[in-house]
This record gives sequence, structure tokens and C-alpha cells, in this order.
Amino acid sequence: MTPDLCYLHPALDRVSERRTDAAWIADRLADPATRMVPVRGSRVLVAGPPAAPYLAYASATDDWWQGAAEPPHLLGLVDGVAHFVADLQHIDDPRSDPRITARGRLMDLREMGWLLPRGDGALAAQARALWWFHRQARFCGACGRPTLPVEAGTSRRCSDETCGVQVFPRLDPAVIVLVTHGERALLGRQKVWPKGMHSVLAGFVEPGESLESCIRREVREEAGVTLADIRYQASQPWPFPQSLMLAYRADAATTDIARNDAELEDADWYERAFLQSIRHRRPGEGDFFLPAGHSVARWLIDCWLDEAG
Repeated sequence: MTPDLCYLHPALDRVSERRTDAAWIADRLADPATRMVPVRGSRVLVAGPPAAPYLAYASATDDWWQGAAEPPHLLGLVDGVAHFVADLQHIDDPRSDPRITARGRLMDLREMGWLLPRGDGALAAQARALWWFHRQARFCGACGRPTLPVEAGTSRRCSDETCGVQVFPRLDPAVIVLVTHGERALLGRQKVWPKGMHSVLAGFVEPGESLESCIRREVREEAGVTLADIRYQASQPWPFPQSLMLAYRADAATTDIARNDAELEDADWYERAFLQSIRHRRPGEGDFFLPAGHSVARWLIDCWLDEAG
């Protein structure tokens, strides 16, 4: 069963077969029903109350997005309706532009992504990730000339036909693991995290490394703990900016902690009962709290806590 994780869309059709059909794309951009997802950096346009925001979609027939440097990039179809990324970078100050403020407010996806309806959150995440790719890949890595979006924004190609290098959105695989030993879970914290936040261990996969090898290396490097059994749980796109989180559970073979101070400022074993008692704390409520609800890290912890009944 697919877990109910943030940033996963249950019904998005990416219509790969249509992305090279220029006439079909033009028809979608002329259709008032087509929805645009306005994005500027890590911020997306939302409306609604702070505790229950939702995406403030724009229509493809609105004119404010047409001054963008590049055409909108296709996300896919939802219930037959096309959805595109609308880049707001060309608008000087979208926070005061009435064309934007009349629809909603720009908010950082990290700050409220888990509050969005699941479909909205998934489209916002994909839009933010695609926006980031097109901003970072504007020049060819082979010859240095400008690149142009192709296939409705799925990729970019060097503008020099003699070069012709085509690049696709970069995706950084990262493993994340909840290590347990009986009724205890291994959690740590990095200095850059919000004060008091503790989470499971994670790290990026290195070239030539399997996912399982990466998990064993990361846990050993960060906490000095060796693992017995490793079990895959789920995956989650993480658009901050371009990761794919691969979530695992693992049983500890050893429990002595030898913390790597360069990686973590704290690492320890925590009883299930204690984590249950602080489970619903928010940042600022006490000196110990768990990751935000939109993360697969929190999902791993919650699943383990729920096993106790």
C-alpha cells in the first residue's frame, strides 16, 4: 500500500507522449480551464486561512505570467485538466503586485507544505523542483552556451546545434533510516536544524554505492552504530531543492554511540514512551521536538510509535 506521504499525487498523469506535441501544448495554454501553479523560488502562491491553506491556481488565459522569460513548463494532467508551472521571477515585487495579492500570498513550501491538501502539496513540490532545475541549468555544462527548454519543460537542450547536449532535472538520492533496538529509537540532531529538533539519520548516496551500503555507512559514520537488518519502507520526493528520500527501517546490532561531532551535535537512544509523550509538540514548545509532519522522517517515527497501539 502506498503511504499517505506529502508531495505524492494520487492521480497525476505526466502525459509523456504529449510533451513533444507543440499543437497540443498550445491548445492547453489557450484553454481557460488550464491551471497555472505560480512559483517564485521556494515560495508558491496560496490562499485560505493559515491553518488550512490551498494552492491559489491561476488560469492559463491570465496575462500576468506571459512576461516570463520562458514559456510555462508542463506538470501533467489531473482529471483531464492541464497544470503548468507559472514562473513569477519577472514580476519585480509580487508581494505588492495587485495581480498577485488579489489571488493570495506567497509562502515558503517548507513552512506550510504539510498543511496543503495532498494533491496541492504534490503539485507545489513538483512545480518548485522544476522551477529550480530550469533556473540552475540555463547554461550548457559542455560548452557554456545558453540552454533552451524542450519537451514542454521536461528537459533543456544546448542552443548550439553543433553541441546539442540535452540535460534533465537532477535528482539526488538520499537514504533516511529509523534505527531501533527494542523499545528505543536512535535519533540525532544537526546544529543547523531548529533548536530542539531531533530526527532520524540520513545521508546522500555516493557514486558506486548501493542504498543498503549507504545506510550502513551513514549510521556508522554519524553515530558509530552497526546495523543488523535493513528493510525498505517508502520513498518521497523532497523538493528542497532536488532530492529523492528513500526511507528504511533498521535493527541495531550494537548500541554504543560514538558520535561524529562534525556531523551531529547530539545522538542518543530514546524510549518509545518518551517519544509518545512529546509526539505532538511544536517548535518552541520545550527543548525537544520531532520533525515536521510533511517529512518522511516524521512518517517513519510515527509508524513506529503507532505499532505500540
